[in-house]
Amino acid sequence: MQPTQHNSKRRLMRDFKKLSTDHLRVLIWNAVIFGPEDTPFEDGTFKLILTFDESYPTKPPHVRFVSKMFHPNVYANGDLCLDILQNRWSPTYDTAAILTSIQSLLHDPNPNSPANTEAARLFTEDRKAYNRRVRETVEESWAE
Repeated sequence: MQPTQHNSKRRLMRDFKKLSTDHLRVLIWNAVIFGPEDTPFEDGTFKLILTFDESYPTKPPHVRFVSKMFHPNVYANGDLCLDILQNRWSPTYDTAAILTSIQSLLHDPNPNSPANTEAARLFTEDRKAYNRRVRETVEESWAE
């Protein structure tokens, strides 16, 4: 007899609660975001790691792209320059809000606060070359 989807969800929630009550900390999360439509990131599948510590939600998690990313606000090591992860953090933000903000950043880069100066320069001076470089990272994301 195959378990139903409802039974699967109930079991997973029970397993998760057991982990929590056993004082095991689930502090490293893997996440995937999809490139927003109508952007050069469209069709991309980008992996991230969110690392939480005991001060969450008072302090934000550390968030890093694992997938290669060519973006004005993403450092070469995958770290992000995103205001809600730094000086504008609020404990009201949850993980979904963080991931939504990252997707919004892909849609609307801030070249005035560059983590990747080459990407920022291309974004402002040569959008066609910028889009071409972004599309290369999208294609690489398919192979990961």
